[in-house]
Amino acid sequence: MPSTQIYFLPLFVIALVAFCFSCYQRLQLVAVGTSEDRFDRPGERLAGMFRYAFGQERVLARPYGLNHFALFWAFMLLLVANVSFLAEGLFSGFTLSALPAPLHHVLGLAFDLVSVVALVSVAVALARRLFFAPSYLGNDYTKACSGEALLILALIATLMVAFFLLNAAQIALGAEQTLRPVSGALATLLQGMPQASLELVASASWWVHAVVLLLFMNLLPRSKHMHILTAIPNCYFRNLEKPNVQPRESFELGKRFGVSEVAQFSWKDLLDSFSCTECGRCQDLCPAHNTGKPLNPRRIIHDIKVNLLENGVANAGKKQLPLIGEKAEGTSCEDALWSCTTCGACLSVCPVLIEHMPKIVKMRRHLVQEKARFPEELLNLFENMEQRSNPWGIAPSERGKWANLLGDKEFVAGKTEYLFFVGCAGSFDSRAKQTTVALATVLDKAGVTWGILGREELCCGDSVRRLGNEFVFDRMARENVAKFKEKGVTKIVTQCPHCFSTLKNDYRQYGLELEVLHHSELIARLVQEGKLPAAKGVNLGKTLFHDSCYLGRHNDTFAAPRQVIEAATGAAPGEFERQKENGFCCGAGGGRMWMEEQIGTRINHDRVNEALKQQPDTICVSCPYCMTMLEDGLKDQGAEKVRVKDIAEVMAEAIN
Repeated sequence: MPSTQIYFLPLFVIALVAFCFSCYQRLQLVAVGTSEDRFDRPGERLAGMFRYAFGQERVLARPYGLNHFALFWAFMLLLVANVSFLAEGLFSGFTLSALPAPLHHVLGLAFDLVSVVALVSVAVALARRLFFAPSYLGNDYTKACSGEALLILALIATLMVAFFLLNAAQIALGAEQTLRPVSGALATLLQGMPQASLELVASASWWVHAVVLLLFMNLLPRSKHMHILTAIPNCYFRNLEKPNVQPRESFELGKRFGVSEVAQFSWKDLLDSFSCTECGRCQDLCPAHNTGKPLNPRRIIHDIKVNLLENGVANAGKKQLPLIGEKAEGTSCEDALWSCTTCGACLSVCPVLIEHMPKIVKMRRHLVQEKARFPEELLNLFENMEQRSNPWGIAPSERGKWANLLGDKEFVAGKTEYLFFVGCAGSFDSRAKQTTVALATVLDKAGVTWGILGREELCCGDSVRRLGNEFVFDRMARENVAKFKEKGVTKIVTQCPHCFSTLKNDYRQYGLELEVLHHSELIARLVQEGKLPAAKGVNLGKTLFHDSCYLGRHNDTFAAPRQVIEAATGAAPGEFERQKENGFCCGAGGGRMWMEEQIGTRINHDRVNEALKQQPDTICVSCPYCMTMLEDGLKDQGAEKVRVKDIAEVMAEAIN
């Protein structure tokens, strides 16, 4: 047995056993989580895995992603080279030169060029972290220039340099004949060295490469770079539906509600925690974080991982690190959990499809349903929802009064095509009722038959569900679904994206399968079908359109409201700097509509200030919550001259 194998074999076995044990420990922790079915529709899962993990779709959404894409694929291709390298160290006589000459030459050339790509990518990454790191790379528990990040980059660079020196020495010795342009150029610099020196360079490079490779392999499961091992399966096990829909809870005697301990998360939630790449993109887009709130989606995931590692599998005789409590590494504070607007920005930008917001809602469920510990202003909301099924506690008999002047508008199955689900804001809020009347006007002009439930309409339950009061939501959903089936409803139109998303997505968990349209979709369709009179081109001055999170990011409806505005005004609306998938929340989602912002600056002020930079005359919206938040923000900023109009109001004005 050659001396290399004598020393390398036991080293490799030790490293391999240590690597497997580390992976086993981590996967054992993931297995602590509760069951969740993420094995259905394997074809879709595979397609998504190739799209997001191997195709790096979300990574490439930002310019720097190209560097990560290059490094990722360099590593994927160099896996073959490294497996070959390890095999040569373990088995005497094993060499790629035994392959057919053309294939051997192609592989040699490819490995050389790809190693250059990897080395350049590492240099770019290092320069970025040292000299022009974006703010979101660091936070309160890590820095852009963290020791771990710099160590990993240094190890990769060392691997590449050792690889080139090894090949250069072998070429200079005449032992390697493949076309390797970089290694060949380096070999010319070594040509004058004695053979013994070249052999020493080759041997030293081989051992440096071997030791660093085994060290790197064992660092992965013990660091944040565990994501190199878990990101691909995490993409495979992604939620095939929109992750804005939380799982149902069953209400049985003795059952626990929500999540108060890390083991109550599902195994997929725990896999998420090991898959986080710490890229900071979720942190960069989070409206709560950007306005000085204690919430950081990246920190939520990090704390779950730290908590899992700290508490481990065994609980006996060990004081547990709390999952929810005073802010500390491994513990999420309540202020952070209540700061979330459930806007979905974190969900839409995460390269490895981590589901941040559902975990926050699960912890809210524990606080609300088990501890009755929630912000004081929510007490009235929950009572009003339970007793009168609307946030203000107004008598249900008032729901349909806005339609008194329109005649009988009761929904009748077989005679009425659409149920107009007005929603709480559209029924009770004085400003939102103007949108309700405008939409009714547009539908009548188009000859659409529609009806309402009036006092029989209940709140859809969006806010209480996102706030963690699943018990009240469950009752509302059951009653609404029963009512829709009793009335023979097959099509619903609603002006509120929160009602739209809840009826369309959440109610499917209760067996409701029908067509649900947001009013922007229906109006755009009516325009395309020529059922609306020719618009007069209403003049709104300089117009901006603000994307609703629950219409846009949560339901991928970006084009329809813009089409309505263009049809009504004759011109496409202007855009915010942060728009569509990267749009910025108004601050009202996730039940925040009913809560005061006591920490940091107001989210709606941030959004309004962004708009005022463009000096608009009108801001168009497609959501009653956005309407309220932007109008309040404009008043607070002394910019009352800027109008806020719903797209239904714009179309109604144009056709009248």
